[in-house]
Amino acid sequence: MPALAEHNPNAPRIQTLELRGVTKAFPGVLANDQVSLDVRSGEILALLGENGAGKSTLMKILYGLYQPDVGEILMNGQPVTIRSPQDAINLGIGMIHQHFMLVPELTVAENIALGLKSSRGLLLDLDRVAARVTTLAQTYGLKVDPAARVGSLAVGQQQRVEIIKALYRGADLLVLDEPTAVLTPQEVDDLFRTLKQMRAEGYALIFISHKLHEISDLCDRVTVLRGGRVVGTNPAASMTRADLARLMVGHEVSTGQRRASHIAATSASAEVRLRLSDISATNEHGTPVLQGISFDIRQGEILGVAGVSGNGQRELAEVIAGLHPITTGTILLDGRNVTSATPEARMLAGCSYIPEERMRDGTILPFDVSENLILRDHAYAPYAQGCCCAGALLPASGSNWCSASASRPPRSRLRSRTCQAATSRRSLWRANCRASLPCWSRPNQHAA
Repeated sequence: MPALAEHNPNAPRIQTLELRGVTKAFPGVLANDQVSLDVRSGEILALLGENGAGKSTLMKILYGLYQPDVGEILMNGQPVTIRSPQDAINLGIGMIHQHFMLVPELTVAENIALGLKSSRGLLLDLDRVAARVTTLAQTYGLKVDPAARVGSLAVGQQQRVEIIKALYRGADLLVLDEPTAVLTPQEVDDLFRTLKQMRAEGYALIFISHKLHEISDLCDRVTVLRGGRVVGTNPAASMTRADLARLMVGHEVSTGQRRASHIAATSASAEVRLRLSDISATNEHGTPVLQGISFDIRQGEILGVAGVSGNGQRELAEVIAGLHPITTGTILLDGRNVTSATPEARMLAGCSYIPEERMRDGTILPFDVSENLILRDHAYAPYAQGCCCAGALLPASGSNWCSASASRPPRSRLRSRTCQAATSRRSLWRANCRASLPCWSRPNQHAA
């Protein structure tokens, strides 16, 4: 196996790392409340909790992206100060983020090399970086083209770039924030083999998840957060899924599978709502991404589209929404030809689209939750009043939604950039719930 370390050779080997009494508050929400945990060399610590429990915030403190209001970090028993990600990297800490820290305009190799010294001094060594990326990609089954522009990659492929970047830098302690959210089962298996080998080599790993089966399959110990507080730390082998679920939500829950009898078959005679006939499309480089796609969706039916990331799923959803041009084929919505219709015309006809990158493409981050909730309706009554928007209606409608959805944080006036991905997903669903033909792209990404 190729060496994983290409990081600061002076970084200390991390035997233990401890967060002690860490508290972090944002306007309207206490994200972390007196949180303490530790991780040791040669183990995988699971950090488990529902969306909004404070997992990502805590790890961003460890990585220097946030500063704690109270508390301290100890490495090998000694207090350390981490004011920036560079401080964390210098100490031997790496992180794979839940929301990608990549520059869309740069290539894969350029993103991985960003911030690192070139082996050629003032000259770039991207050829060597690309060769290393190719080796890592082949070694870990993370297929990616080093020359591809990151902005053109699907979500799953971008996640692979993040994983390769972390492996390339080879930190002594690696934080993985929901790393399996966009991976296929086979890719998850490959990742787990890599992490287990790193554990055997003495790495310390913090694995953030809310997928209960992953904890028992991979981790040595598990720390559970609920409402920003630690509610338990135990050996993973001693905890059943029911135990973990109870700690996560604070009450007994059913972890059984829904019986197949609960899923009603749609009659073949039901009305066809959407019909795609011989749809083909290309990407920005002229490469075919859809070829001869045809299917019907009937009233009362849920159609699933499966496949490894990067095989046209995103483009198909965008074609249905009118956001991606087609080269051949026709699209009928309720019997009406909408092949050339604008996204707004399709929306008014009952079609909606919730994108896979909801924080980037589905919400306006400087807007608060209430404002994002009415993006679909802002030009219509009761929100539109002439050329103005009825701002007085926003707090009430947003607060009603927050209460009904048990959203955390529970304030509708919080900026969307402060909210969890799950909150953004729920607000997007609410904004599109009147659509009779919603199109979801990766709806369970980051879902509990």
